[in-house]
Amino acid sequence: MKRKIITTADGSKTIQIEEWNEQYHSKHGAIQEAYHVFIKHGLTLFNSSEIAILEIGFGTGLNALITTLEAPKHKLAIRYTGIEAYPVAAEEVSQLNYIEQLNAPQAKVDFEKMHMAPWETRVEILPNFTLHKKQQDFLEIKAENMYNLIYFDAFGARVQPELWTETIFAIMYKALQSNGVLVTYAAKGSVRRAMLAVGFTVERLPGPPGKREMLRATKS
Repeated sequence: MKRKIITTADGSKTIQIEEWNEQYHSKHGAIQEAYHVFIKHGLTLFNSSEIAILEIGFGTGLNALITTLEAPKHKLAIRYTGIEAYPVAAEEVSQLNYIEQLNAPQAKVDFEKMHMAPWETRVEILPNFTLHKKQQDFLEIKAENMYNLIYFDAFGARVQPELWTETIFAIMYKALQSNGVLVTYAAKGSVRRAMLAVGFTVERLPGPPGKREMLRATKS
């Protein structure tokens, strides 16, 4: 499918799949969305510990990049796993402006290391951050009781409804440790019901710019 780089409302870029009229991040602001959903309502729940994060939809690497910037503030050591069925091309990565928009020139090398890192191998990006990129379908995830936090950043239910079902959330529930948390930008009633059906406790939270609500699910 044809993809192009577009600029979102906060000045940060993302990738758009033209056939679907779907973006990797919110058109209202890629960086704003990442901070609001995955950092404010996910990562900041953890402090002074070693945690394992699973990202569903590694995509452009924006969520991983921001996590490397935020982890030291919370004294976190992070084992990060990013699942992606269709990796972003190097040419596309070169057009992204996250380093400039985040005003984080010191992270340029780290962002490059993330995208140059081999797939299916855990790599140290920073002393407190390792990355394991896996190229696979989300439905093929077999992890059990491994992760403290899931960034669920799949394409929306409008274009890929199969990624927002009881089947996929049962896999997510199994992958989390007890008291583990899943955060996502989505807020559809059908998504919330699917989460509840597999055992999650689900909260509706204020959404990022352009969205009224988002969801956070916790494994009891």
